[in-house]
Amino acid sequence: MYPNQRNRRLRQSPALRHLVSENQLTCNDLMLPLFVAEGTEVKDPIVAMPGCYRLSLDLLRNELKAIADLGIKAVLLFVKVDDALKDNKGTEAVNPEGLMQKAIRTVKSITPEMVVMSDVALDPYSSFGHDGIVEEGKILNDPSVEVLSKMALSHALAGSDFVAPSDMMDGRVLSIRTVLDEAGLIDTGIMSYSAKYASSFYGPFRQALDSSPGFGDKRSYQMDPANRLEAITETLRDIEEGADIVMIKPGLAYLDIIRDIRENIEAPIAAYQVSGEYAMLKAAAEKGWLDHDTVMMEQLLAFKRAGANLIATYHAKEAAKLLA
Repeated sequence: MYPNQRNRRLRQSPALRHLVSENQLTCNDLMLPLFVAEGTEVKDPIVAMPGCYRLSLDLLRNELKAIADLGIKAVLLFVKVDDALKDNKGTEAVNPEGLMQKAIRTVKSITPEMVVMSDVALDPYSSFGHDGIVEEGKILNDPSVEVLSKMALSHALAGSDFVAPSDMMDGRVLSIRTVLDEAGLIDTGIMSYSAKYASSFYGPFRQALDSSPGFGDKRSYQMDPANRLEAITETLRDIEEGADIVMIKPGLAYLDIIRDIRENIEAPIAAYQVSGEYAMLKAAAEKGWLDHDTVMMEQLLAFKRAGANLIATYHAKEAAKLLA
């Protein structure tokens, strides 16, 4: 009698569905990006990212305890730099007493078990808003890599577990690995943004850090959204240069890239559910067009299904509460 095999037999109850589920989402998969600002008692809401704030170091302390209590084990740090400290050399980026370096030390002092990933890029520090040093309208690769390597070293010395170069300059992973090893910091890892696309989904993030490019765009160093095979080349090269974890960014619009990378490498993969993706769900839920929590969890599960080991998401706290 047709059919002998009935797939619905395995969907009859929640218990059965959990037993045969191919992918699971847990708090161990989540990494929370945090925005840090100068000052005291600063909790500055990011308008385009409801529920997200720029926090001063004193308020970051309380936030860290709440994050740890939820079972989240990793944070990704970004800083909003005062305009007066920005230049075209990345001077403040390598300041051992800079905001990022202080933020790293704060996290490690309050929650020493928390894995700290620190953003390594020049755009928050640049008077031009670009990820590298600018000369005559061109973003220079090798001089930028030199500064980025010094920046990564300063983060590692402050206590960062993983430095996370997000600039997409050629050769920066090998340079950073070399500088770290020469300093004896062989246990400091590198989470490289290996396939970072020149995406329009970054808008709210750039508002959060006031890091929009002052001229042109970032297409001369970030990847063309039309390209797929290039992502494999970029990622394999970063692994050869010493990357421990590779990042694909953005996330939802690039699930095919995550899958491609998963099929070609064995290293851990991180996916970044970026600010624009976050903001779209928040806006749709506010309108009553989507159920926020169920769509959020479905999206996060999609990253796991595509092959990601780790998900950087502004939803991390909300998801962790539901998972609990």
